Amino acid sequence: MTRRQLMGLPLAAPWLARAANQKLNVLFIAVDDLNNRLGCYGDPLVKTPNIDRLAARGVRFDRAYCNYPLCNPSRTSLLSGRRPDTTRILDNMTPPRTHLGEVAFLPEHFRHHGYFTARVGKIAHGRFEDAVRWDVSESSRPGQRYSAPPPVEKDGGAVKLRWHATANDDANEPDGRTARRIVELMDQGGGKPWFLGAGFHKPHLPWIAPKKYFDLYPPERIVLPPTPADDRADIPPIALTRTPSDDQMSALDKKTAIAAYHAATSFMDAQVGVLLDSLDRRQLWDRTIVLLFGDHGWHLDDHGGLWRKMTVFEESARAPLIVVAPGKKPGVSPRLVEFVDLYPTLAGLCGLPLPEGLEGASFAPLLDDPRQPWKKAAFTVVQRREATLGRSLRTERYRYTEWGSENVAELYDHQADAREWRNLAADPQHAATVAEMRRLLRAGWRGALPPSTSRSTGS
Repeated sequence: MTRRQLMGLPLAAPWLARAANQKLNVLFIAVDDLNNRLGCYGDPLVKTPNIDRLAARGVRFDRAYCNYPLCNPSRTSLLSGRRPDTTRILDNMTPPRTHLGEVAFLPEHFRHHGYFTARVGKIAHGRFEDAVRWDVSESSRPGQRYSAPPPVEKDGGAVKLRWHATANDDANEPDGRTARRIVELMDQGGGKPWFLGAGFHKPHLPWIAPKKYFDLYPPERIVLPPTPADDRADIPPIALTRTPSDDQMSALDKKTAIAAYHAATSFMDAQVGVLLDSLDRRQLWDRTIVLLFGDHGWHLDDHGGLWRKMTVFEESARAPLIVVAPGKKPGVSPRLVEFVDLYPTLAGLCGLPLPEGLEGASFAPLLDDPRQPWKKAAFTVVQRREATLGRSLRTERYRYTEWGSENVAELYDHQADAREWRNLAADPQHAATVAEMRRLLRAGWRGALPPSTSRSTGS
């Protein structure tokens, strides 16, 4: 049996035949701190017409999960195709190659196989962009080769919530330059297929965007999450993150902050539109894969005052993922996928061999049949300052998390409790479910892979 058959890919697909003669391009759109508050994911308030039109053209994954809810660990994991337990990158200060050595990161693998590769903006974590080798590697800020992290204000160790409306045109903002420079790079490469990484910084803090995007979201129209008063009573304290100023925010402060996040999201969406318009003009859709994702989610006053990331609740561990590929019909997949799966998926779709050591599974078959049975679970891990690891798995119905041991655990039934307000881990009526979740957590990710892909992980 061939590797394509093991991956569930049809052998005679016309677009794959074309790819043998003319390799497919890849437009890899990475968005920083983007949660699922988007129009195409069902949010009626947030205006994201360009991401929505991308989703209408491709497959939108409703259950896509990062493997670590922080920039450097998440990006190191997905770019290497290895899980955080293997990369051992658990913070934003450790260089990605500290424990990985000279593994081929995703764009490097494409470069080794004849692709012109270029990135503008944030693909690897900002301070470590030079850990990934490209033909062209540029910052979103003119005059800088690599992205310099913008000045930040700290609040109890976390980035302070800050926002600002500018009088700039889109093109004069860093993300605006990223989009327009990527468009220019579409015409470079000397006839080679290209792998272009567009790394958008917004809606990462600080929320800076032209004023017209802030005007879309009057704070008085923002509705705060209707969190029950006793929500935190059954949550282990270690599961929560907070800063001193978060607890001092008034209702108006919170609404204004959420409005600013949405403004930054809508600004970023407009830059995605610049890229999509270029694909239209160049008539590149029939030979280009477009993949857009948020590197992890983001809290907006969830669970009685959670902001930022670094939890394994749904709002932090889940993130958008949209894939458009030639020859694939639009659809919505409710199946579980993980960001560690991006590497084998893109390599497989482009007909490249899979390197040894990959720990994800290609979800290319879901592009043909988005609802077919798939993984049993997605895995997310996060570390607390006391070096305790929170290990969380998400099945299609449940989220189960352990903090250091089974004695500090959480179980949420998403069928009845999509906001994760009721921790059922200590409820005797759910003892059988807890036992099954513990078994699956201990079996690890290999036991959660679908049989059709478990042999194509490269491990």
